[in-house]
Amino acid sequence: MTNSPAPVTLGADQARDRLHELTVIDVRTPAEFASGHLPGALNIPLDHIRRALPEIRHAAARGDVLVVCASGARSENACKLLAGQGITTATLAGGTGAWSAEGHDLHTPVACDTRAGWSMERQVRFTAGSLVLLGVVLGLFVHPGFLAISAGVAGGLVFSALTNTCGMAAVLGKLPHNRPRATDLNATLDALRSS
Repeated sequence: MTNSPAPVTLGADQARDRLHELTVIDVRTPAEFASGHLPGALNIPLDHIRRALPEIRHAAARGDVLVVCASGARSENACKLLAGQGITTATLAGGTGAWSAEGHDLHTPVACDTRAGWSMERQVRFTAGSLVLLGVVLGLFVHPGFLAISAGVAGGLVFSALTNTCGMAAVLGKLPHNRPRATDLNATLDALRSS
């Protein structure tokens, strides 16, 4: 990577070849992380990145940091946030989806209490579809004003696509199954400090 704080993008094969020398930070929710992650990755959800700045800065001073998510969008946002703090990082092009598609293994925890679940994208699709369906059903059978629910979700999806952000994902990320346990996050931060 360069000395410039601008984010760098690595392909899956490039990342695999350098995995032994990279500190990998996965910014997905704990449930997504538990469903499969790059070998050796540490889970710091995107909304906890600011809290982990000192530890990430420490890791970046020792070597290159690769930030990963499901598709690359959240990791790119994390890289931009870190670049704004003077921390140079790289993102994985296409995220864990591209990693897996290239035939590289994803590690999953063996413990029973993994809280594995749906990816954030799947949670958003399910929630948006359910709200649209609810709006249509209520609009047809209760009062036409309920169609505004469907229209609101449609508008939110258009806005999300145009801005490459997702308010629904931010809200869903706050649900208990998507939140890191304090002990998990503290253990991750300790691992970043000590390695």
